[in-house]
Order: sequence, then C-alpha cells, then structure tokens
Amino acid sequence: MNVNLQRLFHRLCLTMSQTRPLHFSGSGQQLEKVAEATASDVSSQLAFCKTSESDPMFHTEQQVGQYYTIPSAQLKKAFPNGLPRRFQMQIKTFNEACVMVRQPGLELISYLKRADYAKPALRYILFGEVGCGKTMSLCHTLHFCSTQGWLVLHVPDAHLWVKNCKELLPSSSRPTRLDQPIEASQWLKNFKITNEHFLSKIKTTRRYIWTKRESTEEGRPLGEMVDHGMSRVKSSSDVVGALLRELRLQAGGATEDAFRLAVAVDGVNALWGKTSLKKEDKSPVSPDDLTLIHNLKKMLRNDWCGGAILTTLSQTGSLFKPRSAYLPTELLGEEGFDNMDPFVPIPVSNYSDKEFESCYLYYMDRNWLQHPHSRTEEGRKELLFLSSRNPSILERLCSFL
Repeated sequence: MNVNLQRLFHRLCLTMSQTRPLHFSGSGQQLEKVAEATASDVSSQLAFCKTSESDPMFHTEQQVGQYYTIPSAQLKKAFPNGLPRRFQMQIKTFNEACVMVRQPGLELISYLKRADYAKPALRYILFGEVGCGKTMSLCHTLHFCSTQGWLVLHVPDAHLWVKNCKELLPSSSRPTRLDQPIEASQWLKNFKITNEHFLSKIKTTRRYIWTKRESTEEGRPLGEMVDHGMSRVKSSSDVVGALLRELRLQAGGATEDAFRLAVAVDGVNALWGKTSLKKEDKSPVSPDDLTLIHNLKKMLRNDWCGGAILTTLSQTGSLFKPRSAYLPTELLGEEGFDNMDPFVPIPVSNYSDKEFESCYLYYMDRNWLQHPHSRTEEGRKELLFLSSRNPSILERLCSFL
C-alpha cells in the first residue's frame, strides 16, 4: 500500500509541474469560476477547522480535528529545536504555528492529568505508520506540560545521536565510552532555553569534577553546570549525564521548589537499534558505547517519581529497519521492548474524515492551495484518494499545488 501511495504521489507531482488538472476536462476559465465559488464558502466554514482555545489544558473531545494557535512567545520557549522540519517551514510560510487537536494527544494529556506522581513514572509510547502525526501529538502534549509548569527534558530525534555524528571522542571519565561533544552542547543550549526559570532554583546534591582544575560544587544552581557544559564543549557529555542524574533525584520532591518532570524522547527505538558510527578500528559502535545514550536510558527507567516518560516510535531515520515496521515489537526489538515494559501504548492513525476536511479547509484559508483544480470538490476528492488521509503525504501533495 505504501509503495502504491508513493507512486501516486510521484505521479501527481509530475502532473502538477505541467499545471493541468488531474482527470478533468474543461477550460481554465470554468475552473477559475468554480474555485472562486468554493473559496467564498471557506470563510464561513473556518470555524469548523479552528478553535480559539489556545491552552491545551482546556482542550476536549469537542476540539478534535480543529487547529489551535501556539503563541509566538510560548513557541520559542517550549520548542527551540523540537518541531519537525517541514512544520517549521510551514510556520514561516503561514506566519503562525497552528497544531491540530487530535485524539492521541488528548488521550495522553488525560492520562497526565489523572496520574499519581507519588508513584514511579509511567511510560507512554505513541506508535503508528509513517507520517501519521506521532511527533505532532507529542508536541501537543509537551505544550500542555510547558503551560502547566513542568520541567521538560526533550530529545527531538534520538536517531540523530546514533548516526552522522560530527565528532566522536573517547570519554575522559569512562574510557570504554564515547562522547559526542557537539550534540551534547547543542542539546544543553536548547534545554536551557526551555527550562531557564528552573536552573536557578534547583541545586546540585554533590560535587562534580570535570577536569583537574574545573568542578561544580555541591549546592550550586544547575544553571552553573549547564553553562559549564556549553562553554567547555569537551565536558558537555559528562555535564548532560550529571544534569539527568540531578533531575531524576529531585523530581517530585516535597519542598516548595518541587517540580514535575516530562522526559520526552522522539524515536526512542534508536536507543536499542544499530548505529552507523565506527570506532577508530572500524568496528561498529553500539548505542551503549555512547555516553549520551547510556545516560538517556537511565531516564527511561521507572525507578523515579514525580513525572512521566513520553516517547514515540519512529521509522523515519531508523537504521536497518523495514519501512513497513511500526509496531512496538518490530521497532523496539526484544531488548528494547523488555526495557520499556510495562508501558501505555497509544496508537496514532491517519486523519479521520473530519480531520482531513479540517486540514483541507485550513490550507484553503491560508491560500496554500493555489491550483484552481485543487480548490474544487473534484480536486478535494483526488487529494483524499491520493493521500489516503495520511497527514504527511497530504502536506507534501499540497505543497505542489
């Protein structure tokens, strides 16, 4: 089925490049008139695809299929580098960040509202076929966590830590491991943007020695340690490990500075897959050999309280896995499944009829659909057929129109 959709997608791209309608005979003037008549109805139907409620805390089943706008200030703080690349391009194009309220995101948010945070953290896994919207459902949930004052530990794409590494160095603290200083320092920079208001309140519980001359004393703000990792790139991987340890120990405490912790990993299956990295002797690098992966796996254990572990499974960027694989048993493998078990599975499917209609109307409203035929009922049906209601395929199809 995926192969057929790809062929249809390629066929549509070639057809649109010739600027003629698909399977439609008639003059361009007739198309223009039909398109104008259709466009006149869009404004009256806009309420169908948008909601004025911008706070995820108050999203309900009534808003399913509707778009809500993330304020610019919240967007920069919550997602300095955590949104999909094509969605970032869409934000620039439309000059607004609109996210669709979907059932998987609402389900996950409802679980977070009802959870008992005095008990060990629960693990949640969003899974589904390629392009069905797992990452956007996770972002919707993280926006909820951010607005509710949670500390958010977000790894936007774990696959980037196991392939195409810019620099791989032997660890100064653990000779058997390998550090990724550039990736670690960049992650610390984004973490600081998202959680800066926490970094002056949370204090270290022990002394950390980075080099013979540099250390972070007990009782110092976490921000001091984060700044050290950003300025001393060689120590950044060890700083990430120390930071994760402090968060794991202090989440959900009984003090007035207590905080809830959201550990979010997009593409969590990368932690138990294969890497494309090689050691100096050309032997393959195991994920456990990487300091970042080793420390991140500790955060996925449910041996700490005061938060939640939010993850997705991703085929995109996954190494040595068939594109058709999407189930937890397929992508996590036996080792990964055993490590994540028990977890709450949350399936993510393609758009429903209502969600497809809402997305189509939104693209019409933003003038994203320019080709006259795409704005007709016949064109809408062709988009429905060609995309099979898959959000990613629909977005790519419409980008040519």
